[in-house]
Amino acid sequence: MAFEDQQQINLTGSLLLADPSLRDPGFGRSVVLLARHETAEGASGFIINKPLGRSVSELVTLDELEALAEVPVYLGGPVSTEQLTFASMTWRDDLETLDYETHLSSEDAAHRLQEGFSIRAFVGYSGWSEGQLESEIKGRSWIIKNPDDAIADVEACSESLWGDQLRSMGPYYQMLADSPDDPSLN
Repeated sequence: MAFEDQQQINLTGSLLLADPSLRDPGFGRSVVLLARHETAEGASGFIINKPLGRSVSELVTLDELEALAEVPVYLGGPVSTEQLTFASMTWRDDLETLDYETHLSSEDAAHRLQEGFSIRAFVGYSGWSEGQLESEIKGRSWIIKNPDDAIADVEACSESLWGDQLRSMGPYYQMLADSPDDPSLN
């Protein structure tokens, strides 16, 4: 992906798959849903394949969150890890797109859950300052992919999602997905 015309690039709604060479312990083998991207202002999103193995009720005991008690919690990224953010996701077969909304109030998240949306809670988020993400993409730290229907499925968004998404992109990416964590072991 070229970034010659900085004003025209907008990756909002895209997935960022960490390249196997990305050694950052917080982002290694991560799949990030970019919730917002503007070249001049930076980007933010949520890691969607790092479940904490906990539900909302295990982290927060507020009556207003009772309807969201069983919603799974994910590590969304290293920024503001003291905050819990709700997001809804659904796959639109008719348009072959992922509909999502982040930063939902607990009331909105509960309402969407009743409507059949996939709801997730995130501890923290991932963020990039102006030009930082573009620089990381140029440096081949991230592989850009359009979301597919697996992203809306809470069960599919486990740690295996990274490899599954890469494998779906073809033989070269399958080789990347199957590479060891430590290339010196290859």
